[in-house]
Parts: sequence; structure tokens; C-alpha cells
Amino acid sequence: MIHKLLKTKKFIPNEFHDTFFDIDFENLYQKGYRVILTDLDNTLITYDELVPTEKIIKKLDSLRKLGFEVVIISNNHPPRIKSFLKETDYKGIGNARKPLSVGIKKALKLTNHTYSKDQVIIIGDQLMTDVYGANRFSVYSILVNPIKRKTEKWYTKINRKIEVKMLEKIKSKELEKYNELNLSKRV
Repeated sequence: MIHKLLKTKKFIPNEFHDTFFDIDFENLYQKGYRVILTDLDNTLITYDELVPTEKIIKKLDSLRKLGFEVVIISNNHPPRIKSFLKETDYKGIGNARKPLSVGIKKALKLTNHTYSKDQVIIIGDQLMTDVYGANRFSVYSILVNPIKRKTEKWYTKINRKIEVKMLEKIKSKELEKYNELNLSKRV
């Protein structure tokens, strides 16, 4: 299978949290990170939601107040991203083609400043797209559990099956890191 061809280390996130809200953003800011590129579907909202919740807007606003630039980066279609962004003044791109770097580069061009890679964080719920893309691009990667798997698209469900195999591979080859990140809590 495909997971056997891929290098395990490229799929290990720098951090793993249950939700976007569990991430210690103040600590990350103190460490020098300034840009958050975050996935949309099942990271911030479920596939069956179209607009951000009040909780998400408050969180994004608090990140901006802290000093972060936040950009939404999604593999979903641009109209999906536009419907989410319409309710906010945040920027974002669709059809990002993660794990390829083309979308990451486009998203970074939407920021107000030029940042070095060591100031960038990518957050997402998928090991095969978000974490792998971040690690291939050499930026900090944070994996979160998906909000609601029931509504995922068929292609995401395929990625989830590959992800299970990759997590098993990480556990067998990088047990210390697997335990340190608490990846056994991955749903």
C-alpha cells in the first residue's frame, strides 16, 4: 500500500490536540510563530456547517489580537471557503492541493508581511494532507482530531484509512514520539 512507500517522519506532527481550542497559542506566539494557516473542514467547522460559529470567530479574533495572522487553507472548493469567509474579514484559499506546497505558498502571499518558515504553523485534522504538507514545506505542524467524521467526503474517508496504517507505522517505528504526542487519543 501507499503508506509503505512514504517516510514515517514526514507524517509526525509537532503537536497533537483534541481540538483547535486546546492549542496553547500564547506559548506558540512567545516562541516566535506569527502565521497560522488553518484547515477549515473538520478543523474549524464540520462539513455540514457553512458559516463560522460565534466561538470560532471569537477564537480567531483573539489570535489576531495576540499578534497572529490567520489564513484559512482548504482543499475544498473555493465557494465553500467563500461562504465561510463571507461572515468574517479573514482571508483564505480553496483548492489548496495539500500536501503540495503550491497552496501553502498562495496562502502565505495573502498575509500582510513576509514571514520565514520558522514563523509559520499549519493546523489541520488530516495526517495525509495537513501534517504531511506542513512537514514537506518545513513548517510547524499541529494535528487536531476531526470534529465530526460522519459528514466527511468519500475521498477524506480514503485518506482516513491510509492514516490508520500510517499511525500504526509511526507507533512501530517511532514509539517514543507516538507516546509523547499521545497519538493513541487520535479518533
